[in-house]
Amino acid sequence: MSPSPAPSANSAATADRAARAWAVLESVPDPEIPVVSIRDLGILRDIAVADDAALEVVITPTYSGCPAMSQIAEDIGLALDAAGLGPWRIRTTLSPAWTTDWISEAGRERLRAYGIAPPGQCSQAPAAARPMRFVPRAARAGAPDLVPCPRCGSHHTQEISRFASTACKALYRCLDCREPFDYFKPY
Repeated sequence: MSPSPAPSANSAATADRAARAWAVLESVPDPEIPVVSIRDLGILRDIAVADDAALEVVITPTYSGCPAMSQIAEDIGLALDAAGLGPWRIRTTLSPAWTTDWISEAGRERLRAYGIAPPGQCSQAPAAARPMRFVPRAARAGAPDLVPCPRCGSHHTQEISRFASTACKALYRCLDCREPFDYFKPY
């Protein structure tokens, strides 16, 4: 058995370029919730260097009609250009569908600190294995989901409106500290 060849300088440079792109895009904020990055939200799915030497950035919208996707693509391009990482292209993929399970723990904490109650985990199954549902999920164990207040931590909260500042959030209020807050709906 012959020894495997040492990685070429070109493959090392390619890996370094992709790693630098990940680091640069870590700082690209979500246009609707600027305290979290597109990576924290799980919108940024993959970065690879294609055969033609272009960076290929793969993104998945939080839902197929998300109005922020064109702004996100523009922000990605500006960040990559500013870092001298071109040429690049962006590919949007809808499958598997985005899920709030892709939000990082750091992103969940940033949402909470910003006053948005982060979603709980939706599933233990990988996203590709979960069926897509177009009807509301039944409440767990016959009781509604408890949404803790991001300000005081109380679970004594109430949904005011199924839709809040964006379609992916619901409007709640805390019955203890009396503060309203957005809840990032799990899906």
